[in-house]
Amino acid sequence: MLLNMSDLILSFTIPIMLALLINEITGTVFKRVNQTLLYLPHFLSWVIIGALAYQLLGLGSGMVNNLIEQLGGNRIPFLQSDLHWLFSYLAIGVWQSMGWGTIIYLAAMSGVNPELYEAATVDGAGRWRKMWHVTLPCIRPTIVVLLIMSLGHVMGGSFERVFALQNMATTEFTTTIPILVFRWGIENGDYSRATALGLFQAVIGLILVLVADRIAKKLGEDGLL
Repeated sequence: MLLNMSDLILSFTIPIMLALLINEITGTVFKRVNQTLLYLPHFLSWVIIGALAYQLLGLGSGMVNNLIEQLGGNRIPFLQSDLHWLFSYLAIGVWQSMGWGTIIYLAAMSGVNPELYEAATVDGAGRWRKMWHVTLPCIRPTIVVLLIMSLGHVMGGSFERVFALQNMATTEFTTTIPILVFRWGIENGDYSRATALGLFQAVIGLILVLVADRIAKKLGEDGLL
């Protein structure tokens, strides 16, 4: 719950803010280059990302720690300490997913009627007020749908992400439900126990999605169903 709720807050809000900023860029070439660089990490597997993370952030021979030591600082256990691992896990997840989320929101922003911006300009609105009073209300249905879908993963999370970044020094945060299902079912052969845990996770996720959808409809949004 700690990993997934923290990840939901960061990985859900940062793409929205980033999309709003990119949408304000007037240079077409610069805008396209930034979009390409941002969503490229989405196509990397977590095995590759995990290997890169340990090469860059490793305590013994990581490139970042080598640079910190050369600058006169002490090595930081980015992936070898529970608290440091938590922040590294969240930062890597945001880096990997924010580009793809940004593309989705930019696609929604492309459907905003330009006349709304022209009317806001006539009323004396600046860029920030246009974003707050025009852009955000127009993409609100997309935000609500993606939020409802994200709530279904709160009890589960990403098995590949945790598995690629885990190590023996950070078992406090890496013993998640998908990891337990893998250990019980695949490693230990306790299929009934693993199935029960996986079913529990799926049922809770479905309940969260249905409740969130009902709340969204009560608030006047379209929702999923």
